[in-house]
Amino acid sequence: MAITAAQVKALRESTGAGMMDCKRALTETNGDAEAARNLLRKKGAAAAEKKASRAAAEGVIAVAHGSGAIAIAEVNCETDFVSRREDFREYAASIAQTVADAAPGALDELMALEVDGQSLEQTRRDAVARIGENISVRRFERIEPNGDAAVYVHNDRIGVIVDMEGGNAELGKNIAMHVAAMRPQHVSPDDVPAEIVERERAFLSDQASDSGKPPEIIARMVEGRLRKFLDGICLSGQIYVRDSKLTVARLLASQKARVHEFVRFEVGEGIERPVSDLAEEVEAQLREHR
Repeated sequence: MAITAAQVKALRESTGAGMMDCKRALTETNGDAEAARNLLRKKGAAAAEKKASRAAAEGVIAVAHGSGAIAIAEVNCETDFVSRREDFREYAASIAQTVADAAPGALDELMALEVDGQSLEQTRRDAVARIGENISVRRFERIEPNGDAAVYVHNDRIGVIVDMEGGNAELGKNIAMHVAAMRPQHVSPDDVPAEIVERERAFLSDQASDSGKPPEIIARMVEGRLRKFLDGICLSGQIYVRDSKLTVARLLASQKARVHEFVRFEVGEGIERPVSDLAEEVEAQLREHR
């Protein structure tokens, strides 16, 4: 049977799939719109599985507020171009909002939750089929602040939430910006796991043992270098990014403020980015769409 432009338009609007994909689906199903939608969904699932192994190191950091909670999520895609698409950003925002509202305990639990009658996993698969890139939800965190929460998002690529008691909104924002810039891993040395401290102490001891100095001097050297190491990875010990005469601990103390915890996400951190040839990428995409 002949497929009309109106049928193709209606299917495209309801699924978001490409025009030619819609036309082929309608042709295969003899114009049955519901069967065509199911066919597109099956093809979308197959496309998602096919693209799942491709590196997705671009994307956005999304932050959302819920009732007494704030959520942050990293949602990835393959290219910066797709990360700027409105539908991709809306999906990332829905991920963060669902985390804030529903408090899922794990990623698979999150992806099984429904938004507008469809699971977030199915929405992801549909987006992969529609956009043509691997899309993944990498991680999320949800904070129920003990104090006041400060949020800072830099170009949608770095997101920070700081739970701070005392101080004021300006201080909270400045601390969040410091965390974004300086990448602390813990609030204070008391929060650093003991195994990390002992591993660093052992490394410094081995390093200092070659100095030929007496054991008591070596012990002081090791402890001094260990304190410096801990100051570098802990928010409290870092030099405040806007005033080199202050540590963050001194700044907080001066305003009777205390940081309970913070979360910092940066798009693609820790993801190995493959080195590829642009011509090979184009050729691969052409083969894929033949």
